[in-house]
Amino acid sequence: MTALALDIGGTKLAAGVVAEDGSVLGSRRCQTPEHDVWDTCAALLQSVADGDAVRSVGIASAGPVDIPGGRIGPLNIPDWRDGFAITDAVHALFPQAKISLAIDGAATALAEFRYGAARGVPNMLGMVVSTGVGGGILLDGAVVAGRTGNAGHIGHIVVPGEHDECACGGHGCLETVASGPSAVRWAQGRGWTGNTGSDLAESAAAGHATAVAALARAGTALGHAIAGAAALLDLSLVVVGGGFARSGPALWEPLTETVARHARLSYLHDLKVVPASLGPSATLIGAGALHS
Repeated sequence: MTALALDIGGTKLAAGVVAEDGSVLGSRRCQTPEHDVWDTCAALLQSVADGDAVRSVGIASAGPVDIPGGRIGPLNIPDWRDGFAITDAVHALFPQAKISLAIDGAATALAEFRYGAARGVPNMLGMVVSTGVGGGILLDGAVVAGRTGNAGHIGHIVVPGEHDECACGGHGCLETVASGPSAVRWAQGRGWTGNTGSDLAESAAAGHATAVAALARAGTALGHAIAGAAALLDLSLVVVGGGFARSGPALWEPLTETVARHARLSYLHDLKVVPASLGPSATLIGAGALHS
């Protein structure tokens, strides 16, 4: 059985057809526009559906989400920050389809559990470190949604010693330190002249001191959050994906060192933190798996 899938992020939108084995049979993606976001989503969905009868649509969105209400309010999409009725909009396109909605981190975690780096590991956290920082939890092999669907939204754990204001209205959230744009802003404020997370990673690999410090700060913050989540939830595996997570040793070495320093309880002795294996399509694959 195949499913139509939609991945809604602050940087990109993607739609595709996902098979039962997790393979993406066809997909299209584009940058998230500043305005008319739904029109772009609808065009992507209709393009990949290609006139076929659609029976199932899985939606994965940056958070927060409101699964009972069928609404999303991504912090990184200003036009939708006050809420958008995504389920109703998709239903209007495909009236006969069953529609499933999840926060993007949960979809990514599900994809890695079914088909990727967490295959066969029933107690795990999947993280997306990109434009924002998201996450999803599986316990005993089942996605933990929580009251509204936002369980696992680890980007809003408060990092020790950090105080920057977050788009959520709080201060010191992990996302204000460890997302790509946040790390870039921190480095730019200290004289670095690049523009993107990829630029930052390249500068760090070349030994630029400010870039190295920005990635060390981000990696350390991620390590604090992972160690705390693992202790709280009794996890054996954390899978970290997203574009900014591919920043190399300058990010990963402080991350793993911080986890090792803080995850010291006996039941965490075998905790592993590994890169995601499904690449940029992981969230789309997870969205397609929501129906099964």
